[in-house]
Amino acid sequence: MNFNLVTYSIYLLITSLIIVKVGFICYKNGNIFVMNLVPNDKEFCIRINKALLVGYYLINIGYVVISLSYWKSINSILELIESITMRTAIIIGILAILHYFNLFWLTKFIKKIKPL
Repeated sequence: MNFNLVTYSIYLLITSLIIVKVGFICYKNGNIFVMNLVPNDKEFCIRINKALLVGYYLINIGYVVISLSYWKSINSILELIESITMRTAIIIGILAILHYFNLFWLTKFIKKIKPL
């Protein structure tokens, strides 16, 4: 029996929930960082934050779709669990790397604009 459709469905559900939840949290809390970069233009900061959110969604959705095309045939429940676990761990790792990369550049940029 081929479990690919079941695996794809579970994987898409889990990763969609993770991507949307993390994106919402970053969008909601990201205004503070963007306001530090451009303190006098609130509307511009909101637009920048929305653009960052769209870019975040595009990168993550693109990765999820591409990763589906590289899966091999799944023939057992054990392979189903292993595939979902491995692919979900990869997407969480990518989110963490993107988060720290963005924080690094934002803090570097803020320090350049506002020296302590």
